[in-house]
Amino acid sequence: MSPRSNTIVMKFGGTSMKDAETIRSSAQLAASTADGRPVVAVVSAMDQVTEHLLDLGDAAAADNRAAVYNLMAQVRSKHETAAKAIGNGAPASVDAMLDKLDRLVGGIAAVGELTARSKDAVVAFGEMLSTQLMGAAMSSGGGICKAFTGGQAGIVTNENHGKAEPLMDLSLFQLKQTLQPLLDKGERAVVSGFIAQTQHGVVTTLGRGGSDYTACILGAALNADEIWIWSDVDGLMTADPRTVPSAKLLAEITFAEAIEMGQFGAKSMHPLALEPAAEHGIPVRFRNTFNPKSAGTRIVPIQPTGDDGHPVKSIPLLKNAAVLTVGGAAMIGRPGTAAKVFDALAEARINIMMISQSVSEAGISLVIGKDQAERARAVLERMLMRPGLAKSVTLVEDVCALAVVGSGMAGHAGIAARVFGALAKSNINIIAIAQGSSELSISMVVSAGAAADAVRALHSEFIG
Repeated sequence: MSPRSNTIVMKFGGTSMKDAETIRSSAQLAASTADGRPVVAVVSAMDQVTEHLLDLGDAAAADNRAAVYNLMAQVRSKHETAAKAIGNGAPASVDAMLDKLDRLVGGIAAVGELTARSKDAVVAFGEMLSTQLMGAAMSSGGGICKAFTGGQAGIVTNENHGKAEPLMDLSLFQLKQTLQPLLDKGERAVVSGFIAQTQHGVVTTLGRGGSDYTACILGAALNADEIWIWSDVDGLMTADPRTVPSAKLLAEITFAEAIEMGQFGAKSMHPLALEPAAEHGIPVRFRNTFNPKSAGTRIVPIQPTGDDGHPVKSIPLLKNAAVLTVGGAAMIGRPGTAAKVFDALAEARINIMMISQSVSEAGISLVIGKDQAERARAVLERMLMRPGLAKSVTLVEDVCALAVVGSGMAGHAGIAARVFGALAKSNINIIAIAQGSSELSISMVVSAGAAADAVRALHSEFIG
């Protein structure tokens, strides 16, 4: 592995880009906290703007002129107010971009259709506008800061609009070619998160966690010293402090632990977003824009020596889940039944968060989001029960999934016994359970009403 550059990639989320004051504060953090190291900033849209733009596209396609007028006025007012306060060329660039958005929305209304491509084009304006604001703020101190969209900087994707996949090798090469010469000259750069472009220059978006993904791709391209994710929390916690008031800040965890926590709804990064940093061994640090004195949580490739000895690091909780169980004697010894279950749900774009199967092969239980439960049941009934591949598809709603997560669990005897013992003492019934061969986590499903007590019981048992 080549030596690290001393560059810091800093990603600022929506709450760090809420208004002119927070944008100026974020720009100051980019200038002051890197200790003189080169900085590339990655920004999300201003708080709530993405939602407004999604609604704006829908309203335009439906020719709802009143809604289009009101939403466009909100987007325009928010950005023009911030641009005027920041100055330094921001008003002119923001006004030009807003006029372009207005024309795009008018075109969608004229056609009466919002395609995936045009939806990406509309929603991308959130990040493009915030990039202009951040660029102006970062340049106001006298330094030079150049603003790029993700595509202009070099991120190239396939044409899967809404959840585009980067052409990684090409993107890493182009980002290095675009940004490294600026950094070598002592300049700074700000790049739009979430958005990229195809090889033909058409705007695409990276889907959930897209701005974090952009930051990690940039970090990999520049071989950065670290990637900092600025948000409104101090870092990752041992549990949700709203559920466990005694929850502690995690100073350092591994990528594997962070990915597992992200899968279970912890305030972490989407697992896909972490992948470029994990692959290139670049530490990722979570920090609080509003409490920059805190060192936050650092995510590292491997568990450091001198760990605190706790085998369990966190008890994440995923609310609003449901359990689907496909059952029947016809499944026993029939190869390919599980594959048919997964294929049917994948075709319906339903995400499976946890799987549990009985050794008899007579039942497969799947944990999915509650909002997808009825659709998933209908799909499985049509694909499996009608052909006689399964006898029943049952649905249990109002459940939560939780996990005990920690790389120190591997090879540590008695963890499962302590989990079951702690829950039994609190009179909590486990509906389903699963553990991977890596021993990194033990996942379980409990009723929604028992979830908070379950998290508190496990936190008390393993963390204190």
